[in-house]
Amino acid sequence: MGSRLRVFLTREQDRTLLNLRTADVPQKVKDRASVIRLSAHGWYVEKIAAHFNWTAQTVREVLHRWEKLGLEGLWEKPGRGGKSRWTEADLVFLEECLEKEPRTYNSVQLAQKLEKERSVKLSPDWLRQVLKKRGSFGNEREKAIKENKIPYYNKSNRQT
Repeated sequence: MGSRLRVFLTREQDRTLLNLRTADVPQKVKDRASVIRLSAHGWYVEKIAAHFNWTAQTVREVLHRWEKLGLEGLWEKPGRGGKSRWTEADLVFLEECLEKEPRTYNSVQLAQKLEKERSVKLSPDWLRQVLKKRGSFGNEREKAIKENKIPYYNKSNRQT
């Protein structure tokens, strides 16, 4: 069994980590700062892991990153995650097609058009979600109306 992993903080480091709770930083950074503070206050790795519903190995990695990199180790390195296969110009191109062309497109046709004309391969489902989130789906750029288009019939006026 390995030795107990614990970090020791100066008052200034502890205050800095405490202030991160209210700062405008990602939640992951706040959680990592809390993990380091709990370790400094004597909590065992297993107890911290149970508190955050993490694995003990994840807690150890956070503590090792703190010892190696300090405050900088709380943030993700740039370049992590999947890279975008499209640009804003690609979506603007599709929106212009929807506005200017008289025909209508479904998401499969839009994905094919984007691949053919801009060499950008996206799934139709993902494309539909992005366009819907941007508010540019279909050839209609209007917002949905609040009133019901079906006329209201009062039940008491109905003939039997």
